[in-house]
Amino acid sequence: MPQKIHSKSPYAREAAELLGRMIRTARLERNMTAGELAERAGVSRPLLNRAEKGDMGVALGTMFELASILGIPLFEPDPEKLTMRLDAERRAGALLRKRAYVTSQKHVDDDF
Repeated sequence: MPQKIHSKSPYAREAAELLGRMIRTARLERNMTAGELAERAGVSRPLLNRAEKGDMGVALGTMFELASILGIPLFEPDPEKLTMRLDAERRAGALLRKRAYVTSQKHVDDDF
């Protein structure tokens, strides 16, 4: 069965490209070869090349791992602040409902 192709928004594509370029720049600044970074991250060199180009098909976890290895801060530069922010989001999430419901468009006949 052919896969559905979902178009990505320009913002998402640009964000992925930016992260890929940041990964490549940080790797080169640290004088790491693509092979060294790929081995350290546990990915293939072709996958690393795709990540550095901002390919939207690369798993988000892989992108985050590459950024983490290279010391690229994504949300908070301080790991303690990241942990505190994550805890705050978890507490806020605990107060939200567990799922969203689609409201029924049916007309209820309640005339008895």
